[in-house]
Amino acid sequence: MTYVAAEARQQLLDTLAEAIDALARAPAALGAAYELLDERAADRLEEELFRPVQAAYGKAKRAHAGFASRHGLPERAFEPATPGAASRDVKGAVQAAVEAVGEADGRLSWLQDSMLPVEVGDPELRAGLADVRETLGAVPARARELVRMFGR
Repeated sequence: MTYVAAEARQQLLDTLAEAIDALARAPAALGAAYELLDERAADRLEEELFRPVQAAYGKAKRAHAGFASRHGLPERAFEPATPGAASRDVKGAVQAAVEAVGEADGRLSWLQDSMLPVEVGDPELRAGLADVRETLGAVPARARELVRMFGR
């Protein structure tokens, strides 16, 4: 493997890790929101936001581990995030989750647009990135709807 290819693979892996770190903040914030809601509202938050975010987080971590393994790069353990100060109320917690999803999606979008996954020749990673982004796609709109409902 050439030095340029090795650098490209490491850059791809590092950028994916940054997206995963950003995404890790979303389930933490949603967990804080869940605790502030009544049972019915909490169940809806779990179904419409937490589950897709958690699924995307797991898919992203698997994509990272698979890519690292396929290319002989070091794997990384990702630690769960803690909810920030914005998670003291439901609206703030949901907004913090949406911002984390947006940051992660932006990094994943940059990766896809950069053509690095194509240049390093890894179709599994390309499919994984697309799957994560698709899973996250409806989260912002669902979050807006839920916040409107919770505000009533």
